[in-house]
Amino acid sequence: MLAPLFLLWPMSVAITYVVAQNIANVPYDRALSNYLHVLADQVQVRDGQAALELSAPARRLLRTDQADSVFWMVTGSHGQYLGGDRELPLPPPGTPAVPGQISYRDDTLRDFGIRLAYTWLPAASTQAQPALLVVAETLERREQLANDIIKGVIIPQFVVLPIAVLLVWFGLSRGVAPLNALRQRLRERRPDDLSPLDENAAPTEIAPLVEAVNELLGRLSASVQAQRRFVADAAHQLKTPLAGLRTQAELALHNASPEDMQSSLRQLVAGSEHATRLVNQLLLLAKAENAGGVSMERLDLDALAREQTQYWVPQAMATGIDLGFEAPDGPLWVFGNPLLLAELLNNLLDNALRYTPQGGHVTVRLAHQRMHAVLEVIDTGPGIPPQERERVFDRFYRVLGTGVSGSGLGLAIVREIAQKHQGQVVVDAATPAGQGTCVRLTLLRLAD
Repeated sequence: MLAPLFLLWPMSVAITYVVAQNIANVPYDRALSNYLHVLADQVQVRDGQAALELSAPARRLLRTDQADSVFWMVTGSHGQYLGGDRELPLPPPGTPAVPGQISYRDDTLRDFGIRLAYTWLPAASTQAQPALLVVAETLERREQLANDIIKGVIIPQFVVLPIAVLLVWFGLSRGVAPLNALRQRLRERRPDDLSPLDENAAPTEIAPLVEAVNELLGRLSASVQAQRRFVADAAHQLKTPLAGLRTQAELALHNASPEDMQSSLRQLVAGSEHATRLVNQLLLLAKAENAGGVSMERLDLDALAREQTQYWVPQAMATGIDLGFEAPDGPLWVFGNPLLLAELLNNLLDNALRYTPQGGHVTVRLAHQRMHAVLEVIDTGPGIPPQERERVFDRFYRVLGTGVSGSGLGLAIVREIAQKHQGQVVVDAATPAGQGTCVRLTLLRLAD
């Protein structure tokens, strides 16, 4: 704020100088006009010729031997000299002679600047030219008045400007003091302290800023707590399969019989597969949670779902499950990330095939409802009780009594990916009687 103040001050001085000169010209130009009127009263017409007869008061007014005198000159109807200073400049050639009109201009006389005022008197006859009256005075008094005006304006500014600088400095220092105090309190905080700031300790001017910081700290605290729970749950879930692997390895080392060795090795393979699947799902969940910057594109949900369903056909046939696909004719366009949506469908199919008994049915169904695209994975498994249909989306939560191994992360990954796509996923029964499971994903549909 001080830099523009110092830049504007010279501009203010220059503008003041121009204005002061204009102000100084007004009274002195009015005085020259009065001199012209006095001089015009001294011109008489005799026998059709202009003649100059100065009265005593006019002579005293137009004296040239006093310090504040004016210069004057009168020429007759034919341009002859009638009186005054012969060296006074005449109007420029070609200047129209308009009787009664007073004109002003700056010129020089004897190497010093003067201000001229001239006018014409009406001609005595149509054949004669108007008489010319010229008065002038030096620019010293005008400049002196302009300088006095400038001094009267500029000198106080030399006093006011330092005071203004101090006031601006003091005001800004007081204004940013709450921000400095807030910055100091934030710097003194421990890295793990995410508690909200005291809004009562901050002035009202920065209350919206403190409120926004508290909202950010709240979101950050929730994110940190979620990550801590995630790490704790992941460590707990990984501990069980790793302990089983160690136990089977110790049994294999202590049992020398081939049958026991083969059994232990099979348990090691199954345990390693379970641990690998758990780790992969943990990585996929972390990827889905941090997918805020993933690229989105226009894609055909029908083509993507059809392709991913085909990958699971061999596993369905191996377990004796009928895997079907139903979709309307034509593409079903949505806006999303193809890799994440493929992982979403793979998790739904994996869960459906795991919980559907041999001889059951799993169906992937696509439909469109006005402005939305709907993807459903329907199975004929044991179903999910109504009171647990919302909890199955929690991490590591598994419905008891199913007898099927799993990590409890599949549907958590599905919900996370659905939220990244501004979609909604719900769990319902496959039939009105409450049998089976239907997981329904709803996404915004794009125009064809």
